[in-house]
Amino acid sequence: MTPTPPTPSSEPGSTSLAGKRVLVVFNPKSGSGDSELPEFIQLLRDAGADVTERELQKDTPMTDYVGDIDTFAYLVGAGGDGTVSSLAYATRYRNVPMLAFPAGTANLIAQNLDLPTDAAGLMKVMQEGHSLRLDMGEVEVKGETSGFCMLAGAGADATMIKDSEELKGRFGAMAYVMSAMKQINPKKTTFHLTIDGEKREFEGIGVMIANFGMANYRLPITSDISPSDGRFTVILMKAGNLVRFLPNLIDSVRAKLNLGDPMFSGNLETLEARRVTVDATDPFPLQYDGELHVETTPFEARILPGAVRFLTTAKKDDVET
Repeated sequence: MTPTPPTPSSEPGSTSLAGKRVLVVFNPKSGSGDSELPEFIQLLRDAGADVTERELQKDTPMTDYVGDIDTFAYLVGAGGDGTVSSLAYATRYRNVPMLAFPAGTANLIAQNLDLPTDAAGLMKVMQEGHSLRLDMGEVEVKGETSGFCMLAGAGADATMIKDSEELKGRFGAMAYVMSAMKQINPKKTTFHLTIDGEKREFEGIGVMIANFGMANYRLPITSDISPSDGRFTVILMKAGNLVRFLPNLIDSVRAKLNLGDPMFSGNLETLEARRVTVDATDPFPLQYDGELHVETTPFEARILPGAVRFLTTAKKDDVET
């Protein structure tokens, strides 16, 4: 049974790292290998922290790296969004503050938390010790469960990620944009949803189940997404291609800046839910937090309220759209 979490909140920490045990779990294959992780670890040691480094190995379960997490004061997850969310899920409700060190390609979780990208800036976040207790998602496919912090989706967004894989090494985060532009005529199907027990169908190109709500450059995917309200925002993608969602992005930015009512509608619909089951007439690939998986629809997503403490200088309102 999932533990009952405390109310999502901001939590202060110690400003001194001297003598504190810090566990750094890193993915050596994330991004282009040019993150400042070595410099960051040296800064931790210079500050007197007792640092333990663990490198992820293929086919080793994430739980094997964090079985002793309760003996550490802080956890650093260095890699892409998939690495960070897997670590967060493996340590859910363990109450150890975690730094989402941006060492991947897009690092959307770190962007949503408004984290710096340089070693000195991230060290300051650690020293200030401020954290937010936030929700995450749990996805179940064929009896197997995994976790996600950003979003899970089936349809056009998963296809976009699949197409971007071979481009990421050359173009970095732009690979996602290039892949989205290629989705001129994405596959449409009828999606069958169960949202908190209620049946729903629609025809479209995809479903996204969002916990965090900002894409690259902290642009809002849509308005009113909060990672601390105990609910997902379910986005029904009805438009004919991904390019047609640009007007909705404009609406989201306008809402964020309080510039008035939406100018565009009809391309998508948003709903709130704590538990969502997604199936489709035509099977679709599944992605969560930027990682493409061989599993296809159907799948179920469940919210885990207050499951993770993320280190950040941001306040609660700063991580909402």
